[in-house]
Amino acid sequence: MSQEDPSGYPYQPYGAPYGEQPPPQYGYGYGTPPPRNNGPNANAIVSLVLNLLAVVSCCNILGIPGAILAGLALGRAATDPRSARSMVMWSWILFGAGFVLTIAGFVILGVSGAFDD
Repeated sequence: MSQEDPSGYPYQPYGAPYGEQPPPQYGYGYGTPPPRNNGPNANAIVSLVLNLLAVVSCCNILGIPGAILAGLALGRAATDPRSARSMVMWSWILFGAGFVLTIAGFVILGVSGAFDD
């Protein structure tokens, strides 16, 4: 049997030496990956959602400015990534501070006997 395909394209048998194989066709899955967007989009979205959940569920008053900063960071991510990263960082700091203050408030109320009824 010949190694010629009826259409005229010579195929390589299984196990042919590397130098005799045709070069790979670059397409989907090969080549350089697309450039990553280094903006803080995902981080800002997560911060926005968690700050809003903290405001609604825990009455976390610091979640309001945190959510505002995360929303502003989403708007500035494409034009000014450095300030957007800074806003996202402060949004996370406000979220953490509000969470710590909420937990501390519940602990203080529990120790003082406010939940003893």
